[in-house]
Amino acid sequence: MIKFIILLGFYVVLALVALENVGVDIAALVAGLGIGGIAIALAVQKILGDLFASLTIVMDKPFVIGDFIIAGTDMGTVQHIGLKSTQLKSIDGERLIIPNSDLLDSRIRNFRKIPERRQLFLIGVTYDTPADKLERIPGMIKEIIEAQPDTRVDRIHFKQFGPYSLDFETVYWLLRGDFEFKMDTQQAINLALCRKFQAEGIEFAFPTQTIQLEPGENPPPRPDRV
Repeated sequence: MIKFIILLGFYVVLALVALENVGVDIAALVAGLGIGGIAIALAVQKILGDLFASLTIVMDKPFVIGDFIIAGTDMGTVQHIGLKSTQLKSIDGERLIIPNSDLLDSRIRNFRKIPERRQLFLIGVTYDTPADKLERIPGMIKEIIEAQPDTRVDRIHFKQFGPYSLDFETVYWLLRGDFEFKMDTQQAINLALCRKFQAEGIEFAFPTQTIQLEPGENPPPRPDRV
């Protein structure tokens, strides 16, 4: 593109010199070319910006094909890096085409380049869970996480007495940074926790309400009798 513009300018100047030599008044032509040049410059400004941005991407390599990135409000796996735009495949399978200049103007988060990723999750069990089982829950969670590849346990604690649950907080590290590995690992942990708690007779908590009636009060009517 740059070579083409230089050649075009050279031939325009050559043509103007030839016209002047044969007696043509080129003052009006030069004025017109000046205005036209401004219009052309404005028209190609965005294109040149994308081209220079593509060169920056090639040289600096903020991401490469196969990386999962977040740029502004857009996120996806890089499928193609072109001269003018970059194509991402979103989590939903959509193809996002983003101008290279817009990409470099935004803050890019590249998850494949993260060597380790910190994960935190909470689980809550019911208040009627015996204390001896509560003491064993951190060990159960640790055993399940350590059974997953490329993981490292940081800490597991009985964190708090929640409004309707006894809450445990777990922090562990993934030794790979890609998003798909993160989701696959957390899914495997969740399924293993469900199986383990079911075998141990431990119930996950969910939002509940307990209504206490004073002596002499009538119970609230059942919905099918209202």
